[in-house]
Amino acid sequence: MAASVAETPTSEVPERRNESAFLHSFSHLKTLRDDGATVIERGEGIHVFDTEGRRYIEGNSGLWNAVLGYDNRRLRDAAVRQYDKLPAYHAFFGRVPETSLALAERLAEIAPMPTEKVYFTNSGSEANDSVVKMLWMIARGEGKPEKRKIISRRHAYHGVTVMTASLTGKDYVEAFGLPLPEVVFAECPHYWRNARDGESEADYAQRLADDLDALIEREGADTIAGFFAEPVIGAGGVIVPPEGYFPAVQEVLRKHGIPLVADEVICGFGRTGKLWGSQTYGIEPDILVASKCITAGYFPMGAVLLTPEMARRLEAAAESYGEFPHGFTTGAHPVGAAIALEAIDILVDDGYMDRVAELGPRFQEGLQKLGRHRLVGEARGVCLMGALEIVADKESKEPFSEELEVSERIALSALSKGLIIRPLGNALVIAPPFVIDEAGIDEIVEIIGRTLDDVAAELDAA
Repeated sequence: MAASVAETPTSEVPERRNESAFLHSFSHLKTLRDDGATVIERGEGIHVFDTEGRRYIEGNSGLWNAVLGYDNRRLRDAAVRQYDKLPAYHAFFGRVPETSLALAERLAEIAPMPTEKVYFTNSGSEANDSVVKMLWMIARGEGKPEKRKIISRRHAYHGVTVMTASLTGKDYVEAFGLPLPEVVFAECPHYWRNARDGESEADYAQRLADDLDALIEREGADTIAGFFAEPVIGAGGVIVPPEGYFPAVQEVLRKHGIPLVADEVICGFGRTGKLWGSQTYGIEPDILVASKCITAGYFPMGAVLLTPEMARRLEAAAESYGEFPHGFTTGAHPVGAAIALEAIDILVDDGYMDRVAELGPRFQEGLQKLGRHRLVGEARGVCLMGALEIVADKESKEPFSEELEVSERIALSALSKGLIIRPLGNALVIAPPFVIDEAGIDEIVEIIGRTLDDVAAELDAA
């Protein structure tokens, strides 16, 4: 007979409890088997502490989202006030929490495009999934049910629902028998890896736009409901778009009447140095998706922002049903909305955009310094997000064999030195919290430098 909750041996070390109780997402199975999980107990500023008292710089802001650190009293107090006032509610049947309405108004006010309607979810995955349903509903409502294809890009990451995993241009989605047949992929705009010899960034961008035009012609514009793009491909390895890429792409999309969905789940709220990645790269979205930093990681929330034109088309499509038949129980949670309102006030009104813009050059200079290491083929990024592409040979750009698991080894070595960074294929991703200072950035660069030296020595000795 299974033990009751009261009989569960909680006195066991956390790592042992983890082995029997917890199923991990996106975690290297061999590392879990050999070393166990790192069980995090508390946080303070840019640091988290494990159950053994070891301190780590959270070099990835958790999952890009804990940008205001782990002990922000204003966010905590906003949650407590709302829990005291209205701790839970929904936004179904013509009712809405006042804080959620206020948040919708605030987001429309600060959006990078004219915005008329905001729709709330619990995550970026749910938000992107909701957008696909909106696009499909609009197409059917306009008498074009065949307009179901969605264009995504190789190496993009848009979520983990069945639909958004299909939009994710990573090989691992094959584990689930995905992508769905409605999804077609354009090339990943990675200049360093994919440009031809002698091709400028501007020429490369125009070639990708021409290829997109040809793709749409082949598939048929009357079958395509939308184009999804992150301003900077984040979980695909911080792929920064080449010069002129988005203006050229948008010209093609406008020619064919295809809406552009800006997935700002990672870039939104300051990561690229401006409030929105769309502002950094000249994107004019028809629909925008936000999550992660909307609550600085203190509450699960996502949002879909619609231009007046897209809102009008969606509401017209909904008329025949008498409603928009879609929603999430906690998608406009009043506590999440209260935290988001406070987080936006801090980010927008308290000088954090200036702070991020000032720290960005120092972080990027540090990355370029690391880029001179013999294990690094490319150091890339923008403002407070970056990646190091690990290679076996700088000149040929040849990666190490997968069996060597070099990126994972580098991340584990950094962890032993008190720094959390994320291995993504052949890349190492770093995205520090916005509350970091210059000394913290310098410490991250110094630890990574020592780590690269240590792993290079291990590889030489093997």
